[in-house]
Amino acid sequence: MTLWAVVPVKPLRRGKSRLASVLSEEERTTLNRKLLAHTIETLVKIPELEQVLVISRDPEALALARYRGARTVLEDGAPHLNVALTRATVVAATYAARGILILPADLPQISEEDIRTMIKEGEEPPVVVIAPDHRKEGTNAMLINPAGLIKYVFGPNSYERHAALAEAKGAKVKILELPSLAHDVDLPEDLAFLDGQLQYWTETKQEEDGREEYKGYYGELAAQDGDKEMKG
Repeated sequence: MTLWAVVPVKPLRRGKSRLASVLSEEERTTLNRKLLAHTIETLVKIPELEQVLVISRDPEALALARYRGARTVLEDGAPHLNVALTRATVVAATYAARGILILPADLPQISEEDIRTMIKEGEEPPVVVIAPDHRKEGTNAMLINPAGLIKYVFGPNSYERHAALAEAKGAKVKILELPSLAHDVDLPEDLAFLDGQLQYWTETKQEEDGREEYKGYYGELAAQDGDKEMKG
């Protein structure tokens, strides 16, 4: 199976608005950058993933993604997660992807081991593998084989809705409760999932220094390495 990971990313300065009561805008932006970098760094180490594809409307997020080794799609039109994921899936399928692994960019505990577990469970199509969030409401990761088998319905109660869509298609549905994929960071209480390292994830000075590595990288890559900007 040729498998691509797709990572949707909100604008770095707008994401995590529900943490505004406990983190400043700069701290939330830093958190978003570090979570995205951490996610990509984890995924690109997994040989079973042919490509990592990041879709966003934020040029800085795309620059960071490409610097870390991912390919990118610039989201256009009105912002809508399910529309963006559908577009990214079409792009990946155009490049011969047979399966799609959807992952958010805000899983601080993400592990290669749990990703490989999902991949192994999704080897025989038609199959949909779902890793729900710790509340058993949302879909924190989902592998679909073949790509495009079901539509995306991320949002309230998406875990049960994705499972029902897969069953309606006659696909095998596998629900995996994987610790490293269950804990996303959306609400103030979710900061506990940073394992006591809140300062590391939100410290702006150290992160600002690191940003020098990829500032301007988006424009340079657009001119020198257009293949990384996917079309579809």
